[in-house]
Amino acid sequence: MNDEVYECFKTIIQNRPTPKEEPMIGGKVGFLYLDKNEMLMVALYWEKYFEHIVEKYNKIYRAQMPKVTPHVCRHTYCSNCARSGMNPKTLQYLMGYSEIGVTLNVYTHTGFDDVKAELERINMAGTS
Repeated sequence: MNDEVYECFKTIIQNRPTPKEEPMIGGKVGFLYLDKNEMLMVALYWEKYFEHIVEKYNKIYRAQMPKVTPHVCRHTYCSNCARSGMNPKTLQYLMGYSEIGVTLNVYTHTGFDDVKAELERINMAGTS
């Protein structure tokens, strides 16, 4: 996490309403978003929130946004980390999987442009 993202997260926590009792899970506190009952927002809440955003966007704009879910964001995060050259074992740890195959075969998506870029990178390394 870079400093800019860290500062953004700090601002979110500072600006959120202070709960009567800070929720704690596994000894961790300071979660970014809480629901109206001061509980952690679960995946279903975020899925409905994303659905609402997509519906609203698609009513306004001609170019339609596809269905986006928190899980889609997880796949995108994993693919972007892999694409950046992150060590696969580090990525496995971040994704929370005990098997590297799940991280690489399920969550990491590559396409033609990724393959082309990697081959060009290898080619450039060979000419140096």
